Amino acid sequence: MAVMFRDREAAAANLPMLIWTGTGWLVSFALMAANPVALNVLGTLLCVHTMVLAAYLVHEAAHQTLFAAPVANAAAGEAASFIAGSSYASFERIRHMHIRHHLERADLTCFDFKGLLRRHPALLRLLQVLEWGYVPATELLMRAQVIVRPFFVPSQLRHLPRVLVMLTIRIGLNLLLLAWSIKAFALYWLAVLLVLHVLNFFDAFHHTFDQYFVAPEEPLPPLAHDRAYEQANTYSNLISTRYPWLNVLTLNFGYHNAHHHRASLPWYRLPALHRSLYGERAPAVMPLRELLRTWHRNRVQRVFGEDYGAPGEGSDRADSFIGAHGVSFLTVI
Repeated sequence: MAVMFRDREAAAANLPMLIWTGTGWLVSFALMAANPVALNVLGTLLCVHTMVLAAYLVHEAAHQTLFAAPVANAAAGEAASFIAGSSYASFERIRHMHIRHHLERADLTCFDFKGLLRRHPALLRLLQVLEWGYVPATELLMRAQVIVRPFFVPSQLRHLPRVLVMLTIRIGLNLLLLAWSIKAFALYWLAVLLVLHVLNFFDAFHHTFDQYFVAPEEPLPPLAHDRAYEQANTYSNLISTRYPWLNVLTLNFGYHNAHHHRASLPWYRLPALHRSLYGERAPAVMPLRELLRTWHRNRVQRVFGEDYGAPGEGSDRADSFIGAHGVSFLTVI
């Protein structure tokens, strides 16, 4: 078994996580369909948890940290992407744009959602109203564009067969779920909305990079984005600094400075690297309690902000950190 992985440590960390994510996701549907309300709540939370883990397993696979062989990482990435609800695009498309994000030290997005909102102010207002009501409308738009653009954009036509296959599979599975349990169907889609909130909450505050809307192979202009720029514009939004084990809920994705310092390092080694680089008092760490307020206060402005803002100083330092939309590695394609 260890031969499949990089080493025994990788097997001990990744195999249970992969099994838990896949099994937990399937079990969550039974819990969401059960009669006791307590089991419905547990099932919904389990569905959210495993879908979030699946998203970050896609990220690990993109960096080739799950298995020793690239083909195994690709297979795991495809499976995890299906659970995360992002399987309309291939794993390789997701991986390509995310690696560019690391190499070019910029937020790269293939779909110019701000340009769309600029051309259609009514759509902008709708998204702002929905975001005010805590509906993750902007992230829903980013997910929807992956499905819709291959139907209308000539350069995206080659992706249409996969979109059609995935639409057929996922619509069919949703119809089966609806026929089996209306309650489980409704709770699953509630879980999807909560997952989009969770993923955006962490994605929104990882960087203050420049954002560019580009084609997948379109080069950027020459940039003075060196490693110093990368670290100065990267933030580690941890669930907890007091109880580091809680950060495993997001597969240690919050240790983002450490991840950008050494992108090939697997998730289970990031806390140790973070401690060795920054000690116990890292100025780039933005704990959960400091970000919840700005996430709430700036949820409308975040839809079409001119920039991400930036952390300030003191106890209210996160208040000026508006954050970003459209930077999820699952939807920038």
